[in-house]
Amino acid sequence: MIFMNKKEDQKEETNIVMDTEPAQATISEDELKKLKDNIIDLENKLKYSQAELINYRKRKDEETANLLKYANQDLILELIQTVDNFERAIKLDDTNLNDELSKFLAGFKLIYSHLTETLKKFGVEEIPTVGNIFNPNIHEAMMVINDKTKPNEQIIECLLKGYTLKGKVIRAAKVIVNKLD
Repeated sequence: MIFMNKKEDQKEETNIVMDTEPAQATISEDELKKLKDNIIDLENKLKYSQAELINYRKRKDEETANLLKYANQDLILELIQTVDNFERAIKLDDTNLNDELSKFLAGFKLIYSHLTETLKKFGVEEIPTVGNIFNPNIHEAMMVINDKTKPNEQIIECLLKGYTLKGKVIRAAKVIVNKLD
């Protein structure tokens, strides 16, 4: 049996003294102003970041909408070339409706009209040309003539039709323009 005396027990016990009074922090007015300025700066950065995120989302939504809106643009451009070929073939038509060529052209005209109506359903519109004033945003001047009987900048002839897809020019009209000196 081991005996311990009171002195040893007291040595083993440790008393933790806790300070119950709160520590008083002393901050100078300069430090307080710096902290307030820092808070204001961080709040401004947060607002800027939030606004930037909102703008990013709007921009991405707009890009996605445009991508979907004009997704078939390449296909339509290829179909427009086919429409051009049909128009060239139809121009070969003559007044003799009994020959073989006229019978073929009658079929071409049906296909052409169906194709142009289908393109219109998808938002394709022909750019107006002859008789209108030249607009460099939708027309491309291939030639310039000087005819004093016609107004300046008037389109005289359309060499190749232009088209818009839902308001966006996908092919400018190639035209001959009257230019007075």
